[in-house]
Amino acid sequence: MKQEGKFLRVKCTKCKSSQIIFGKASTRVKCLDCGKTIAEPSSGKAKIRARVEEVL
Repeated sequence: MKQEGKFLRVKCTKCKSSQIIFGKASTRVKCLDCGKTIAEPSSGKAKIRARVEEVL
């Protein structure tokens, strides 16, 4: 069965800013407003370090 990546709307825990990221991010993703790391790559899915608001 083919695994498909999903996009996630996440909210930064530091500044409460929302942004959309890829659920299988292969690079470190930082908040566009404050620069806090909100996702880190791991094997397959990214480790999300922010609050997931919605799966798109």
